Amino acid sequence: MFGLSSMRSDRTPLGGSFVFGDGLVVGRLGYGTMQLPGPGVWGEPLDHDEAIRVLRRAVEGGVTLIDTADVYGPEVAERLIAEALYPYPDDLVVATKAGMTRSGPNRWGIDGRPEHLRAQAERSLHLLRLDRIELFQLHRIDPAVPLADQLGALRSLQDDGKIGRIGLSEVSVTEIAAARLIVPIATVQNRYNLSDRRAEDVLQYCEHEGIGFIPWFPMATGHLTQPNGPLARIAAELGASSAQLALAWLLQHSPVLLPIPGTSNVAHLNENLAAADLALTHDVISRIDVSSERLDKKRKP
Repeated sequence: MFGLSSMRSDRTPLGGSFVFGDGLVVGRLGYGTMQLPGPGVWGEPLDHDEAIRVLRRAVEGGVTLIDTADVYGPEVAERLIAEALYPYPDDLVVATKAGMTRSGPNRWGIDGRPEHLRAQAERSLHLLRLDRIELFQLHRIDPAVPLADQLGALRSLQDDGKIGRIGLSEVSVTEIAAARLIVPIATVQNRYNLSDRRAEDVLQYCEHEGIGFIPWFPMATGHLTQPNGPLARIAAELGASSAQLALAWLLQHSPVLLPIPGTSNVAHLNENLAAADLALTHDVISRIDVSSERLDKKRKP
């Protein structure tokens, strides 16, 4: 198995660097916390101690960008981050999100009212034990609330010094452009992976504008990473795993892609981190693209 070469005690950016417009630097291979809470992203983790170990190992392994949200649990993931990692390393960016609600396992709602966004930001600051959240993302644009009001609430938090940069999630190019007329946008978080590139136009826009693109569902769990899946043969030839191949492809596909693979297992985490050291040749990338195109065709009706 393609293994983690060494613990990155020098804090070399994992997967290369992404530099925000104001000079903040993060490693491009991050960690997402959606899988830390219980089933359905609800309640306490099935194994609390393992969740703490995963978070600590992520940082030990070089992760400098951890993505979370107030609704993961809800509030469970943010609390676990602080429990495991506070006081935080100086170079660690904990990004969180607000603008959704939860009513049970796998049940999600949207609430972009300014008072809700402000309250959730204050709650996240408390749970994360932070004075300032460096990247605060609008989890979804609420169609029932004027966009200017939603982003105005975030701009107010920014003016108060409680958040640094503002990000968006699941948006179109048109929506990003509209948002940028109100506030600067630092990141976009859309679904994107080898077999689902419907957000390619958004990625191209982000590349042109220097906006970080955080692809959620980066490994298309259940499709790309199956033992007999489309990447298995190529991965075996490289002595890697299908998951590592999928992540390495993202890192080489665009310099603004910031994958945040999630897991609640240390062994899986180590496997994911090792993808940062996996270099893919042009020939391998072409073969991966062909394999993923075949999978995409099979999934379409």
